[in-house]
Amino acid sequence: MSEQADKLLSEALKLPTAERAHMAAELIASVDGEPEPNAEAAWAAEIDRRVERVQSEGAKGDDWQAVHARIAARLRSK
Repeated sequence: MSEQADKLLSEALKLPTAERAHMAAELIASVDGEPEPNAEAAWAAEIDRRVERVQSEGAKGDDWQAVHARIAARLRSK
């Protein structure tokens, strides 16, 4: 990283959390490029599909403790 980037990062890290999060989001958006034209509609349709599935089949998710244990076990095995 350049000296200028190091200095900017150092200054940015002094900002409050909300401002750092906003800055990070803007930086990520700047390298992601233009969003696909139908991306928003596709996400809305996916959300609708998932909501419909949960409403018709019921929620079948695991509780947080089970998910956490699975993730921890995977990380330990690496």
